[in-house]
Amino acid sequence: MVPPAALCVHLCIGEVYAFSVFNKPLSLLHSTVGADGVKVPGADDWSIPSLGWIFSIAILFLGLAAAFGGAWVEKVGPRKTMAAAAALFGGGFLVAALGVSWHQLWLVYLGYGVLGGCGLGLGYISPVKTLMSWFPDRPGMATGMAIMGFGGGAFIASPLSVWLMGIGGVAFAFVVLGIVYFVYMMVGATIVRTPPKGWLPAGYVPPKQSKGLITTANVHVDQALKTRQFWLLWGVLFLNVTAGIGVLGQASLMSQEMFPGLITAAAASGFVGLLSLFNMGGRFFWASTSDYIGRKNTYTVFFLLGIVLYALVPTTGQMGSIVLFVLFYGIILSMYGGGFATIPAYLKDVFGNQYVGAIHGRLLTAWSAAGIVGPSLVNYIRDYQINAGVPKADAYTVTMYIMAGLLAVGFVLNFLMSPVDERHHMEAEAAPSRA
Repeated sequence: MVPPAALCVHLCIGEVYAFSVFNKPLSLLHSTVGADGVKVPGADDWSIPSLGWIFSIAILFLGLAAAFGGAWVEKVGPRKTMAAAAALFGGGFLVAALGVSWHQLWLVYLGYGVLGGCGLGLGYISPVKTLMSWFPDRPGMATGMAIMGFGGGAFIASPLSVWLMGIGGVAFAFVVLGIVYFVYMMVGATIVRTPPKGWLPAGYVPPKQSKGLITTANVHVDQALKTRQFWLLWGVLFLNVTAGIGVLGQASLMSQEMFPGLITAAAASGFVGLLSLFNMGGRFFWASTSDYIGRKNTYTVFFLLGIVLYALVPTTGQMGSIVLFVLFYGIILSMYGGGFATIPAYLKDVFGNQYVGAIHGRLLTAWSAAGIVGPSLVNYIRDYQINAGVPKADAYTVTMYIMAGLLAVGFVLNFLMSPVDERHHMEAEAAPSRA
């Protein structure tokens, strides 16, 4: 019942990846219809860059909640953590709905950004260590199962959000989503289970000696922060996420502006949903693959292939090729999701299993930082270029080249990864008994 419990939570909080479908409606709450039949923003309507901060704040508090809540998760277990996440995430939608109804952007920041972001962080880390404990022989596959749902949440949330907005507007959609997500996340909290202490799968013999980056020792969470390896992996995750999250947060708007007249708002929401399938599938595929080729080699593929694809995306727009645009974007998002699913197993290899949940939580501050940097790069460079007279269809070219450069730096950091020095290891405990 543990994988379904993880999916109940992660499919709900994965809604954050579909938030871009709200950006345009939120920017036209007080709009008027022009002579050409196109909606024109009202004088007090919110700008796209200011709305982009909703997503960024949510990701910021996701990382902060994961970092500061990691030790609490280790103490109270996954059930209480999931329940707390359900209350924060669902309640955040309700507060954001008030912000939309009263047209107070700070309330939307507080509700979806701060409260919802804290729910995201606690919900994200709650099942990860539990699943790796159930599957010590396949930690990549285990984290892929746990985190897969987070990438697929947008597949459900994107069309559902558009449908709800069509019925009753943005505030109505927020209320319904908040209630539905709270219920389903509580189902996950109810059915989750932890393995008995010392439990091992039948036939599995734990390695007795360290090999390469895979250690048989454990590093304390506080000691891990003193190692070079932690900060290299922090940089690896930050750069991989910055490149992906910047374009993902504006995927709906970007597709409409790069292919004007060809991709409608409804088609763009479908595109966001399709991307979530790549995001979700990539989490399970790449994390499971890393069990065979290694975490370091998996990230090497992410960075090298990512550099090529990011550099080619602007060309697909200039060619007018929607097929290539969707294909390249899909592969990019599969590796973006795969990076999230692979990093907990990477941490387990390098620092051991005992404190991997807390270490993972602290490493997710890289996601927080990327949640600020990535969308800001896309939003503000887009606005700068449009104000300079660049056509909207070409406003993302420079940004994609910058993202490719960031991935090149990430490749170097991953290349520098090596085993943790033995002086950071904890004293070995007695080997666990078999069950």
